Amino acid sequence: MATNPNLTLTGPDLAALLCSRVCHDVISPVGAINNGLELLDEGGADADAMDLIRTSALNASVRLKFARLAFGASGSVGASIDTGEAERAAKDFAAAEKKTEVNWHGPRAIIAKNRVKLLLNLFLIAYGAIPRGGVIDITLENPEHDAVFTLVCKGRMMRVPPRLVELLSGTPAEAVDAHSIQPYYTVLLGEESGMAIDVVSTGEEIIFTARMAPADA
Repeated sequence: MATNPNLTLTGPDLAALLCSRVCHDVISPVGAINNGLELLDEGGADADAMDLIRTSALNASVRLKFARLAFGASGSVGASIDTGEAERAAKDFAAAEKKTEVNWHGPRAIIAKNRVKLLLNLFLIAYGAIPRGGVIDITLENPEHDAVFTLVCKGRMMRVPPRLVELLSGTPAEAVDAHSIQPYYTVLLGEESGMAIDVVSTGEEIIFTARMAPADA
C-alpha cells in the first residue's frame, strides 16, 4: 500500500491518465503517417512522402513497444521480465529520436515486472531531463536481489523534473494530469517495488537512483 501522501489516485483515474499519456506519445507519429499518405494522394514527391511514412511508422512502433513494457501488463499479474527487453526498448526509443545516446551496463536478469517498469519509467524521466539530447548511462547492480538502478544523464539545458521532486518529497502537490502522470506512476512503482528513488543534480549531470528501501522504511 502506498504511504506517500501524494499517491491518492483511484485505479480508474490512474488507468485513464496513463492511457492519455500513451495516446499523446503516439498521436504525433501516427499523424505524420497520415500527412505522408495525403502527400502521396496529392501527387507530391513520392520519395519524401515514403521517407516520412517509414520514419513515422518506425517511431510509432518503437513508442508502442516501449509503452507496453513501461505501462502495460506485459504478461500476467506478478510476471517477471527479462532486463534485456528493457535494454532494447530503451535503446530503440532513443535511436528513433536520434538525439540521445544510451549506454547500458550490468548483468542481464529476469526480475519482477514492477522493477522493470520502474527502471523504464526512470529512463523516461532521465530522457526528459535532457530535452536537447545527450547521453544516458544506465547501470544495474544486483538486479535480482538488493537491486540498485543508477541513471546518469548529461546534456544541454539539463533540468531536474520538478514534479518528480515534489512527489518524492511528499509535500502537497498539484492535481495530477496527463502531463504529470508519468512521474506519479514512477513514484508509485517505487513504493510497490519496495525501492527508494532519489535524484541529485551536480550541475554537470543529473543522477537518478532507485535502490531497495530498508525493511523498516
